[in-house]
Amino acid sequence: SCHKMSRPEHQAPPEIFYNEEESSKYASNTRIIKIQTDMSERAIELLTLPEGPLMLLDIGCGSGLSGEVLTEQGYTWVGMDISEHMLKAASDRQVEGDMVLKDMGQGLPFRAGVFDGAISISALQWLCNADKSSHNPRKRVLHFFQSLYQCLARGAKAVFQWYPENPAQMELVTSAAMRCGFSGGLLVDYPNSTKAKKYFLVLFSGHASGFTMPKAMGVDDGSDDDDNGGEGSSSGHVAYSSERSRDKHHHHKGKGKRKSVKNKDWILQKKEQMREKGKKVRQDSKYTARTRGPRF
Repeated sequence: SCHKMSRPEHQAPPEIFYNEEESSKYASNTRIIKIQTDMSERAIELLTLPEGPLMLLDIGCGSGLSGEVLTEQGYTWVGMDISEHMLKAASDRQVEGDMVLKDMGQGLPFRAGVFDGAISISALQWLCNADKSSHNPRKRVLHFFQSLYQCLARGAKAVFQWYPENPAQMELVTSAAMRCGFSGGLLVDYPNSTKAKKYFLVLFSGHASGFTMPKAMGVDDGSDDDDNGGEGSSSGHVAYSSERSRDKHHHHKGKGKRKSVKNKDWILQKKEQMREKGKKVRQDSKYTARTRGPRF
């Protein structure tokens, strides 16, 4: 997809990049409209929403293409975007949702627990940029996820389709979301295809035990063959939900002997984390983490 060639977020801040000319493309270019619509439909599918009238948030709603999909599926929605031109394009197209002009890095201006779910199409990578000298991407990402967690009803999900630039960006965003109380992780559709590969960050705001990661598309079931598709290959998942549970074990200092944690699962998980960070790691084999016999 086109983001590989030149990343818009490297060219200008979003409120400048999405000027009148760029915004008009989102209202008239059939290819853009089709791609945005398809990704919106997939994000809504990943939300696995219950029946009934629901209020959803569209983060980085742009010209309202994703909002139109929400309307078609019977949802009420509120959109927010940093670009005035994009919001004008949306109101010119007379979309149904209410819209707010807002920089998501400054947090979300909504009441606690007001949304039953949130979607975001192609917006999250903009948050990782420092477009002003006062911007600290790590703080902005944290501030964003804190306020998102607050304005979602407990047990609601948020699904972001985005274009992470590198493993460090994936780690920055996902670990910030986990720190703010979410469980979930990265889901990669068609992980082995260069063109069709799509990244979704799927977040759950309830108790981690009530969440199962949805299935990625374009992934072979039960195939154990080694493939080097990088993040999320084979399973299409990069799960992070275990990160928060570490702290629970720190309170029991001195009580009983500490169990060895370096079992096979631990080692495989450690290797996977290193791969996500872009480190070179040996392929897993039947010898990985086997117990060695006694030395003579």
